[in-house]
Amino acid sequence: MSILASGSSGNCALLETSQTRLLVDTGLSRRETLRRMKQIGVTPDSMDGILITHEHADHCSGLPTLAAHYKTTIYLTQPTHAEIARGIVPERRAERFRRHERVEFIAPGARFLVGDIEVSAFAIPHDAVDPLGFAFRSNGHKAALVTDLGYLPEHVKHHLRDADLLMLESNHDVEMLKVGPYPWHVKQRVMSRTGHLSNHAVSEFLCDEGGFDARPRHLVLAHLSENNNNPDVAKISAEEALGRRSASAFQGTLHIASQDVPLGPFQL
Repeated sequence: MSILASGSSGNCALLETSQTRLLVDTGLSRRETLRRMKQIGVTPDSMDGILITHEHADHCSGLPTLAAHYKTTIYLTQPTHAEIARGIVPERRAERFRRHERVEFIAPGARFLVGDIEVSAFAIPHDAVDPLGFAFRSNGHKAALVTDLGYLPEHVKHHLRDADLLMLESNHDVEMLKVGPYPWHVKQRVMSRTGHLSNHAVSEFLCDEGGFDARPRHLVLAHLSENNNNPDVAKISAEEALGRRSASAFQGTLHIASQDVPLGPFQL
């Protein structure tokens, strides 16, 4: 797994086995996506599928051109598909998206195969029409990816267990957000139960031995706000929480995903 970008300006991750390649979200342009793949030594001439978590532009703005370039199947929910078709800009890209023939509608709770990768989709609490998180299994290994959620319900925690790699949102520092430049209604949205996870919410999850199993070899904090967070602050908060665990200690490596620089690839 490689994280090509993660943040408010664009999100995209790449999963590969010897047989299958998947993109998760397409918040970068086709040119930038391919440039970042090249930076990590990946130059795929094909893609077996593109999965979309939700319709916000930082997760799908590059979808029409990337899907057309790879002539591959798009996996997303029907409500998300309708929202993208109505809202993606510019209109010429929306029309290209509507004409794309290879679309597979999925739903929360769905489990399906793309090549040799088993995909599990699950609902997450975010202010999008039908947002999803994903867990992936292949060759006895598991990766889980969940960003853009206001809190961690029990069913989400269930899907994050037993992961060798966990990519988890740590969007904002609450105090930085409160005194930051956003209008108050935006701050309320971010802090709501359909907004984004704070460093504090993530730390409470990481120190909870009944919630976080400490199994990941790689724990990636993702979707950090450029205005309301700092990589060092997020990392210190997570490290402090992991240090509070008394029984099942975390033995893996903590990473911070970047908006500007690809992270990985992680070999599972």
